[in-house]
Amino acid sequence: MPVTETTIEANGMTFRARMAGGGGEPVILLHGFPETSHMYIPLMERLEGEGYRCLAPDQRGYSPGARPEGVENYRYHRLAEDIGAFADWMGADRFHLVGHDWGALAGWAYVCSMPERVLSWTALSVPHAQAFGTAIRNDPDQAQRSQYVQLFVQEGAAEAAFMANDWAVLKGVWSASDDAEKAEYFSVMSQPGALTAGFNWYRASNGIDPANEEIVFGEVTTPTLLIWGNQDRAIGRTGVVDGEQYMKGSYRLLELDAGHWLVQEKPEEVVDAVLAHLRANPA
Repeated sequence: MPVTETTIEANGMTFRARMAGGGGEPVILLHGFPETSHMYIPLMERLEGEGYRCLAPDQRGYSPGARPEGVENYRYHRLAEDIGAFADWMGADRFHLVGHDWGALAGWAYVCSMPERVLSWTALSVPHAQAFGTAIRNDPDQAQRSQYVQLFVQEGAAEAAFMANDWAVLKGVWSASDDAEKAEYFSVMSQPGALTAGFNWYRASNGIDPANEEIVFGEVTTPTLLIWGNQDRAIGRTGVVDGEQYMKGSYRLLELDAGHWLVQEKPEEVVDAVLAHLRANPA
C-alpha cells in the first residue's frame, strides 16, 4: 500500500501523520525543523516494501491540532511523551525509532528515558544530545556553527527574519528539497503560529542545551546507528566523536559526504543503512 495521510490522536492532541504498511514491525519516524513527515516518503516506501509498518507524524507544533502555545510545552520531556503516545496509538509495545535534526534530539530524549520500548534507534545528522550540547559550549568550531541558534531563540526577531521578503530565509532552507516538498513545507510553516512553534523547540532547550532537563541524557543501551554528513554546516565532528562514549549497546557511525539534509541528498545510502540496521535488530 502507498504512503497515506491521516490524523491520529496522541497525548491529548490531534497530529497529522503519514502511514505505510499494514503489518510487520512498527517504525516511528520523526522529522526536524522546518520540515514535515513528507521528508520520509522515500524511506517509508522502501520500508513498507520490506514488510515494516511506518508512522511519521507531523510533530508537536507542526500539526494544527497539536500546536500548544507557550515555550514550556516544547521541552524535551514533552517531546518524549509524544513519542510514547505515537507508539501507543500504533498498539506497539516496542518499535524502531528514526529521527532527523530536532526529531533526532527528541529521539535521544526517548532512548535515554524509555530504552525498553525501542528495538533500534537511528539518528540522522544530530549526535547524542549531551555530547552535542557540550560541543556547542566548549568547542569553538561547533559554537561558530551554532551561532544561528542565537537568532532562533529571540521571540519575534526570529519570526520577522524568516518572514521578511516573502519568507526568503525560510524558503532558502529547503534548497535540497524538490518542488512538491517545498510546497508542503511552506503550506505548514506559513500557518498561524507554526513558525513560532518550530522556534519554540529551540527556546525550550535554551538553544539545544540538555543541562537541567527533566530527562537525563546519559548512557544509551539501545542499538544505535548515527548517520552524519561531514559537510553539515550546522553540526561539526566534535559532538559526533564525543557522543560515542555514551554508547553502551551496539553502535555504528556512518559518515557520508553530504550536508544536513541527508534523506534528500543521499536517499539510497540512507535508506539502505536504515533498513540494514532495522534488520539487524528484529523484535
